Amino acid sequence: MAVWALGINHTTAPLDLRGRFAFAVDQIPHTLQGLRQSFGGQRHPEVEAALISTCNRTEIYCAGSRAALDHTVGWLAETGGVTPSVLRSHAYTLENDQVARHAFRVASGLDSMVLGEAQILGQMKDAVRAAESAGALGTTLNQLFQRSFAVAKEVRSSTEIGAHSISMAAAAVRLAGQLFEDLSQIRILFVGAGEMIELAATHFAAKNPKAIAIANRTLERGEKLSSRFGGEVMRLADLPSRLHEFDAVISCTASTLPLIGLGAVERALKQRRHRPMFMVDLAVPRDIEPEVKALEDVYLYTVDDLASVVQTGQANRQAAVAQAEAIIDAGVQSFLHWMDQRSAVPLIQQLNQQAEAWREAELVRARKLLARGDDPDAVLQALAKGLTQKMLHGAMAELHAGDAQARERASHAIQHFFLRKER
Repeated sequence: MAVWALGINHTTAPLDLRGRFAFAVDQIPHTLQGLRQSFGGQRHPEVEAALISTCNRTEIYCAGSRAALDHTVGWLAETGGVTPSVLRSHAYTLENDQVARHAFRVASGLDSMVLGEAQILGQMKDAVRAAESAGALGTTLNQLFQRSFAVAKEVRSSTEIGAHSISMAAAAVRLAGQLFEDLSQIRILFVGAGEMIELAATHFAAKNPKAIAIANRTLERGEKLSSRFGGEVMRLADLPSRLHEFDAVISCTASTLPLIGLGAVERALKQRRHRPMFMVDLAVPRDIEPEVKALEDVYLYTVDDLASVVQTGQANRQAAVAQAEAIIDAGVQSFLHWMDQRSAVPLIQQLNQQAEAWREAELVRARKLLARGDDPDAVLQALAKGLTQKMLHGAMAELHAGDAQARERASHAIQHFFLRKER
């Protein structure tokens, strides 16, 4: 089996390009089915596949009889509406041990914008469940991901890699604190009700803002989240008419198109008499039109803009990285050993089947002899002799071969398999 992977992330591709390859969790099963079907004409009927898509990365992991990176690049490029050359210029492609090392580093938080952040581990587990539901996860990829989770657990329990980690939500609070003198005096609007918004709302709520509102497509989910923070809930359709009420807007939805446009923000600023607005767009693709950033009284930050903030304090954790990499190295070697063993499975199965056929043949013969009244001891002797002859027949035939080289190879093999002393 070969294992290969293709990906783009926050270090290799700009935000707008990443937005082209963002997949919601409910899109992943159908997307994986399309990917696996695309291999049909290339003799890859049993390709395994998994897809990880977050605000910072999109990665495809595959396993099959042989690697097909060019095909995978072409398929993903077509899906995102770009040429393969454009995608390749921003992507990384990996095979075999490189795939394992990368997956283990991602799960452990070593490849994240926030060194040691734990959210990616949950996102990887969600991706694995989605691949399972699509019937796209086979033995090889399942083993790869289960080992990546085990390595991540060891890294987090054995090192300080996640200590003092600054999350995206905490970074947003820090930036807001630089703009507003007192966060307890501002009104905050959260757009969306997913995991990232929940995390951001938790951080901002700790500052006791004057008001919190949740705008979401479905009121039920918005109400559940707003009740935790004593806030109100509103519909997305009400955003344009109420945007001016809020000093800070944090948005992260799965919408494929921007929800907050330039015109709506301009009208809000006019109603606010140009009092400043703090806006954070954590969504990929964007929730807020990028042109909004050019407005004089708006301070708009994207996930990429937060990079410099979350890097703060990482120098204190670099000492733990070497320890984490050592754990990952051991995990990679273990996975490669497992892969090597897997290559022998078909031969082991054939050997077992042949031995079972010999055993069954001798048992049938022995039962016939016993049924006609032959001496049981003689039958047992015949059974043992028959099995022995069947097992040694191939070796004996090779030793009597006319080819001297064949006899030499057979001699070494026989000594190794039959005549070596017990260790």
